[in-house]
Amino acid sequence: MLSLLVLSSLTLSSGIYPFPSTLSPASFSVGPTALAQAPIASDYRVTALQPDFTGDLWVGSWAGLSRINPESGQVLQRVRLPSRTLEALAQDRVGRIWAGTFDGLVRVDPRTNVITAQNFTLPSNRVLSLQIDSRGFLWAGTDRGLVMISPDRGLLMTTVQDLPGVSANALALDGNNLWVGTLNGLVQINTASAFPVREVGRLPGGAVQSLTLGPQGNLWVGTASSLLVVDPVRAELVRSVGTMRGRNVQTIEFDRAGNVWVGTTSGLFKLKPDSGELLGQVPSLPSGDILALSPNTGNKIWAGTSEGLGWVSLTTGEGNPHWGLVSPVVLEARQ
Repeated sequence: MLSLLVLSSLTLSSGIYPFPSTLSPASFSVGPTALAQAPIASDYRVTALQPDFTGDLWVGSWAGLSRINPESGQVLQRVRLPSRTLEALAQDRVGRIWAGTFDGLVRVDPRTNVITAQNFTLPSNRVLSLQIDSRGFLWAGTDRGLVMISPDRGLLMTTVQDLPGVSANALALDGNNLWVGTLNGLVQINTASAFPVREVGRLPGGAVQSLTLGPQGNLWVGTASSLLVVDPVRAELVRSVGTMRGRNVQTIEFDRAGNVWVGTTSGLFKLKPDSGELLGQVPSLPSGDILALSPNTGNKIWAGTSEGLGWVSLTTGEGNPHWGLVSPVVLEARQ
């Protein structure tokens, strides 16, 4: 069944905002045409990072949505969304940014500075994950199921009925197959038919929290106690990475050199993917609770933490806070 969208469109304040050296997000205000919303007090968690086609980086947090120059760190734009609780970001084929929140989906058009709250009939308005497939469709995972949306037509095309594991916590694309991390493990979805194909269950740590496709074609899976490698062809667990056993893995990404970066509740780690050898742990980020990663962006590794945005120098391996997008607690501690 097709379901029409369209709720409300509002214009953002436009222009370039200089990178503040000492200000927190709470001290920044946008113009009167933007959606008015104050950040959640004492919650500056950065939950999603999305590079765009222009080279900028979109930073999704519970204090709002920002667009920055990843080379210089300059804040180019700040967006107040209808919902404070942003959990996922994706960019569609024409460059629009989609934000998944606990109150549904929001679309941001950087060319027109218009944001649109989408009133799709989702299984749940709590959107946890987003993924654009090879045909350009947007898949949105919620805590009660999964849907496929046409970004261009503005239509909800398909709802995956009776998703095994119920909650679509994480998504990764493998050709024409979408892998979904759920409460019970992994589910493979055929993107053409929107039907579940097979499952990989009984994974160490239980529920899947993070998921990415590695450069060698394997799925890397994060759970509350393990970093796992799964063969998507055989749908089998290949190994558990020994150096990460017992760690709560929340985000996984690969850099251009093929190294795997693992964000956990107890720090950011760099590993060799073939052996799992620990190459280092990054010090001095705003928090050791790592929620999102964007490698290969502005010659840095960008990291979203529970206390704000940070970045890792590829030269020194040291972590640094982004002074304009961190908690006041971090600012006070570093003064």
